[in-house]
Amino acid sequence: MFVISNSEIMQKLAKREEQIMQSLWKLKKAFIKEIIEELPDPKPHYNTTATIVKILEEKGFISHKAFGNSFQYYPLISKTDYQKDVLGEVVNNYFDNSPLALVKFFAKEEKINTEELEEIIKLIKNNK
Repeated sequence: MFVISNSEIMQKLAKREEQIMQSLWKLKKAFIKEIIEELPDPKPHYNTTATIVKILEEKGFISHKAFGNSFQYYPLISKTDYQKDVLGEVVNNYFDNSPLALVKFFAKEEKINTEELEEIIKLIKNNK
């Protein structure tokens, strides 16, 4: 069963926070200018990005290493852990805590094909 208690759920990220985390997950570690380069257009201003990075650090998602007056940031939360949490919350809130209901939804909406379903079945069989 796919159960996550409310005490285990990490804070949900705002859209721009999530974009910055995506950049850091990709880059592994980065200075503000490098983060901005990875963000979609329109690119935010340096100070705006620095403020959001500070918020992410306060939330415990990232940390930094100082190089003189510059800071290099790196994620403390893995992309996989964040995916598990966000997906767990979606399954819990919108699919009655049923991964099967989620897969059925994708099948009905034609967002998943037979080959992909067969791949899911193989993954499940191999994990047992």
